Amino acid sequence: MANKSEKRSSAGVLNKLSHVALAVWAILIIYPLIFTFLAAFKSNTEIFIGNPFALPSHWDFNSFARAWTEAKVGTYFLNSLFVVSVSTFGTMVLGAMAAYVLARYEFIGNRFIYFLFIAGLAFPVYLALTPLYIVVQELGLLGTHTGLILVYIAYSLPFTVFFLAAFFKTLPNAVAEAAMIDGASHTKLFFRVMMPMAKPGLISITIFNIIGQWNQYVLPVSLLPGGAEGQEKWLLTQGIANISTAAGYQADWPALFAALSIAIIPMIIVYTIFQRQIQSGLTAGAVK
Repeated sequence: MANKSEKRSSAGVLNKLSHVALAVWAILIIYPLIFTFLAAFKSNTEIFIGNPFALPSHWDFNSFARAWTEAKVGTYFLNSLFVVSVSTFGTMVLGAMAAYVLARYEFIGNRFIYFLFIAGLAFPVYLALTPLYIVVQELGLLGTHTGLILVYIAYSLPFTVFFLAAFFKTLPNAVAEAAMIDGASHTKLFFRVMMPMAKPGLISITIFNIIGQWNQYVLPVSLLPGGAEGQEKWLLTQGIANISTAAGYQADWPALFAALSIAIIPMIIVYTIFQRQIQSGLTAGAVK
């Protein structure tokens, strides 16, 4: 009895410590978000002199207008929306098909191909910048959204295949066998049966890919160089970095924080809407 009570007390202490750690982590995340959103409506004086968490004396929405038009955040936002939408779609189609075949079919070289995908997780993007630059340049796609989309897809495939392959393995074989007996082809089996069953996992990895590609900075900077014409193709992260550099000289910090808010809010909305699907997708593949 004493041992059981000691175990319960130790478990209770660990539980409390975990809650404290989560609370500290939440504060560290929420603090910069609140500061960013409030600063977008303040003046330069209020940002640097006043209380950072005080409400603005006057809610000025002009900073968003200046960021959207004068700083071209609107153009960068639409560019990011286009690139991320196309690259995420390509990643999910190719990744889902590759993961399904590797998880459900046995053939020579199956494990070798799977481990090649897994090996892609071991290489940081910084290590591949120079080869990527040369390859994209040789293809004539340097400074284009097409080249960046192809790199985004290749960069996102390893984790997508790794995640979905484990998920497809958990799907019941009886359903697939019944569909094949009814005359379904391999293509129809995948798109009409397996993909709907794998919906939680597909939604989860789609959101992860969207967030990862939306926040990507190193690849756009490397593959979308500047210049008068090049800036029109910049993504949102590049535009915000440019505003950050110019803010030190123009002293338009509210516009910078407005641009940051424009970049952050869509991801918060996406995660809020699909929060339950993400959690169910992460847990569904854990139990067979």
